[in-house]
Amino acid sequence: MSEPAPRDTFNIRLRRLSHYVTNAVIVGIIRTGLALPYAARIRSVGWVVQHVIGPVAGYRKRALDNLALVRPDLTPQARAQIASACLNNVGRTFIENYSADDFPRRMARNVPRGAGVEPLRAATDNGQAVILVTGHFGNYEATRAALVAQGYNIGGLYRDMKNPYFNAHYVKTMEAFGGPVFPQGRRGTAGFVRHLKDGGLLVLLFDQHVQKAPILDFMGQPARTAVSAAELALRYNALLIPFYGLRQPDGLSFDTVLEAPVPHSDPETMTLALNDSLSARVRDNPEQWFWVHRRWRSHES
Repeated sequence: MSEPAPRDTFNIRLRRLSHYVTNAVIVGIIRTGLALPYAARIRSVGWVVQHVIGPVAGYRKRALDNLALVRPDLTPQARAQIASACLNNVGRTFIENYSADDFPRRMARNVPRGAGVEPLRAATDNGQAVILVTGHFGNYEATRAALVAQGYNIGGLYRDMKNPYFNAHYVKTMEAFGGPVFPQGRRGTAGFVRHLKDGGLLVLLFDQHVQKAPILDFMGQPARTAVSAAELALRYNALLIPFYGLRQPDGLSFDTVLEAPVPHSDPETMTLALNDSLSARVRDNPEQWFWVHRRWRSHES
């Protein structure tokens, strides 16, 4: 194998340095936040992401662009308010998920509600697999933490971050909430499927762009949407239950909700039902969805 060209070597080193510096800043924010009392911690990091990191990193602009696409009916001022609140929620969610002791302990007080609670209990009693599906809304870890406190063993599938330094400790935060976590890819999928076959519970987030995935309606716009959760549910006769952790007006507590299982049919129909479920939640609480993702991209990608 030939040695990389000097220019390529320089770019690799520059990218590595960029990842290192970015992670150092993130770790600094985490450590500073964790040194504060819980409520001050959540509010402070929410403020920092809303007013500093979000605008500098381009997340605010991306949120505004997405809002202009999906909600042209709103005034620019209303979209700006949603974008600001969205960034605040992103920051709060980030530091909550790094509060590996405090956040799960607080969520243990929550009793999940909704039409999916009894089907979940019956399925686990009977050894039937369950796939819990949600989006980047509210805090997606709130309900998992509440269920883990009730004795459920819930695994998850995650997408590796591009920054390897950040990814190393990010994965540990997910493991702290209980249950095994698996990286996307052949190795992770094998463990994920094995956990499912054994009647385990798994969490999937399905609301990000996936190349080559089917184009389905999401909030009135065509979006490439992974149908893997529905495919797994059909293949392993698993319940497919949408769930949400809705942030409450105090900014610190959550309503943890399990919706009714999505009926088995075909992957695209089932995934459309998931899209419709999340869309309804976003319509009711638009500031709680992560508008910062590149959800709607070219159909050619």
